[in-house]
Amino acid sequence: MKRRLAATKPTPARWARIQLFAMDVDGVLTDGTVEVHSDSTESKRYSVLDGMGLARLRQAGVALAWISGRNSGATTVRAMELKIPHLIQGRTDKLVALQELATQLKLTAAQICYMGDDDIDAPAISWAGIGVAPQTSMPAALKVADVIPSRPAGLGAVRLVCEQILAHRGQKSAS
Repeated sequence: MKRRLAATKPTPARWARIQLFAMDVDGVLTDGTVEVHSDSTESKRYSVLDGMGLARLRQAGVALAWISGRNSGATTVRAMELKIPHLIQGRTDKLVALQELATQLKLTAAQICYMGDDDIDAPAISWAGIGVAPQTSMPAALKVADVIPSRPAGLGAVRLVCEQILAHRGQKSAS
């Protein structure tokens, strides 16, 4: 069953706790397609809607992280453009990477929203206070997600999550 962002789960109190929005890249910020060119370069398409949402979160003081299983120059360039302070590439152990970052930032799982689309993301989706998976995610990710955005990956799904976090910033949350 799909749970849209307007659903009663997660509660406003859970959204209000979020201090870090971490996510996979390919299949979350993109549609999952990587174009490899004959000169060995690659290209990816990123949504400006998602970029604006991430910029607004950063301006509101929410920490941002990208955790990708692949090393990618295109990802590095986009992260620099958006001033993403925590870029972790070449890590397929997403949960371990996320927990290491949480420790570094002195955050608990309840203060983290994680968005991913594949089997290797499922443990991090499940561990985070709010777990999100785009509509086209693999079954393991969809099964553990609290939220499945109504917009597709690479076309505003991240923006919808950003809007939910922003909508609840400053609200007191029950512990």
